[in-house]
Amino acid sequence: MFVLGIDPGLSTLGYGVLEVRGHSIRAVAAGAIRTEAGRPIGERLAELYADLDSLLSEHKPDAAAIEQVFVNRNLQTATSVGRASGVVLLALAQHGIPVAEYSPSAVKRALTGYGNADKVQMKKVVAMRLGLTELPSPADAADALAIALCHLQGAPLRRLVEGVS
Repeated sequence: MFVLGIDPGLSTLGYGVLEVRGHSIRAVAAGAIRTEAGRPIGERLAELYADLDSLLSEHKPDAAAIEQVFVNRNLQTATSVGRASGVVLLALAQHGIPVAEYSPSAVKRALTGYGNADKVQMKKVVAMRLGLTELPSPADAADALAIALCHLQGAPLRRLVEGVS
């Protein structure tokens, strides 16, 4: 089984692909899709879509998890992240990939037990859980791997709730 984690963003979209075999989880791919800030928004969204479509075709994930859009202080940032999230959800739907959404604090709580864990703590937990020799980088890719791990961690409970054993 392959699970794709996505940390959405218009300038930088982080992704991480995990493979699950039995009780073993390994990182297959992680990175970032970047778009140029000066270009028209429509072109940037089209570029995100094309790159994500290629990623989905290459790795063929069975499930995906994405960080929920939240408004903190900067409405402009929330708007651009919302636009990128819409493109991600469209691409996943077109590939028939089920998707779950998680808040940043839910991901942090699932991996560290603390909803306000900092970036370094999260990177260390992700590296430890995946047996990586170095902390994952860039930060957006590390976040995407954390989102995928959060999704996998909750999978057994979701199966029980859905009545599947």
